Amino acid sequence: MLVVPVDAAMLAAPALWDQNHWRAILVSALATLVLINGRVFRARLHLSVLDEIPWLFTRFSVAVALVATATALRRDQEAVTSFLVISIAAFGLLVLGRVVTTQVILHARRRGVVAHRTVIVGGGAVAADVAVILEHYPQYGLRVVGYVDDIATDQMDLATTRLGALRDLDRIVLRERATAVLVADGELLEIIRSPMTRSAELLVVPRLHQLNTQSGMPDHVGSIPIMRISTPSLRGPSRVVKRAFDLIVAAVALVALSPVMIVCALAVRIEGGPGIIFRQERVGRDGRVFDCLKFRSMRPADPSESATQWSIARDDRVGPVGKLLRRSSLDELPQLFNILRGEMTLVGPRPERPFFVDKFSAEIPRYGHRHRVQAGLTGFAQVSGLRGDTSIIDRARFDNYYIENWSLWLDAKVIVRTLGEVLFARGR
Repeated sequence: MLVVPVDAAMLAAPALWDQNHWRAILVSALATLVLINGRVFRARLHLSVLDEIPWLFTRFSVAVALVATATALRRDQEAVTSFLVISIAAFGLLVLGRVVTTQVILHARRRGVVAHRTVIVGGGAVAADVAVILEHYPQYGLRVVGYVDDIATDQMDLATTRLGALRDLDRIVLRERATAVLVADGELLEIIRSPMTRSAELLVVPRLHQLNTQSGMPDHVGSIPIMRISTPSLRGPSRVVKRAFDLIVAAVALVALSPVMIVCALAVRIEGGPGIIFRQERVGRDGRVFDCLKFRSMRPADPSESATQWSIARDDRVGPVGKLLRRSSLDELPQLFNILRGEMTLVGPRPERPFFVDKFSAEIPRYGHRHRVQAGLTGFAQVSGLRGDTSIIDRARFDNYYIENWSLWLDAKVIVRTLGEVLFARGR
């Protein structure tokens, strides 16, 4: 609300007195804002303009270099030189603006105007140190409302109030209206990705916090490093973009691959008779069940066999056509219709049958977390060699990695690798 508008005003200010380069100044200002603020601006806990200057300068330089290159292609060298000179003034104003906004934010934090209600997870020595620091130094902008741990500890009870056990974190975050969760101790991934904590900002003390783990722009509370963990892009604008990408690619693929699908359908009909499409219940986003479509490669003896038999790769009932379709993954092409219907996405965790979802969810940590997103036609686990009768534990890990690190570029990489898998018939 404060930093981005001030950055924009300072970067664009030179256009007021340099009419010859006002377009280049505004373009470089916009590019700089995109580079330094990313998708969403979040103020650091430890605010220092001196810490920010190298980071700001590198991104500002990239933006100016791009605009200068475009200017050089259109105009003479003198225009480029004068633009670079005015850019120096723009960077000076940017730093000046950061000095002002930093002081305003620090003042607001000290006065309690900006104070994010924070729940600390863990009750060990590190958690106690963090709680004491935040109590004494309000300029970090975090107001501790209490801590959550299964066992009360004297050191934490001296620093703040115990709010409940770990299993109560969801309820406590809602009750305390917490906007930040700071994980200080333990292997607590299972609870910090629960529904209620998903909207809270997640801060984590690295396990080896005594060592130098610097990457990007590090943050810290006192002498304790803090990592800000991004929330997976599961909803909102990112989901709209992903859905639009799915619709466009699936529609184009259906048109382009329609001759292949017709040949596959005829081959299945000739080999196995009527019933070209095989429908099977699978579990999708948020546990919803849908009918997943495939070209039939064999006929199950009964519905129970279809629902509970793990693999048919070595089943004698799979004919030559079925084996070819499965090995080339062409049997999955009807799932493009599942994508158009909104039941699946192009890239995501592969859907599983309800029987096995119940079984694996009870046996494998975080298996159920795969259902935070729609099931996919292809997935990061599949292009990483985890197809057919392979480790379910590894698949769950790869699927959750994909969800936590989702981007359109990651989707594009998975699709390219999937094409390689299909072209070289590395299927089941």
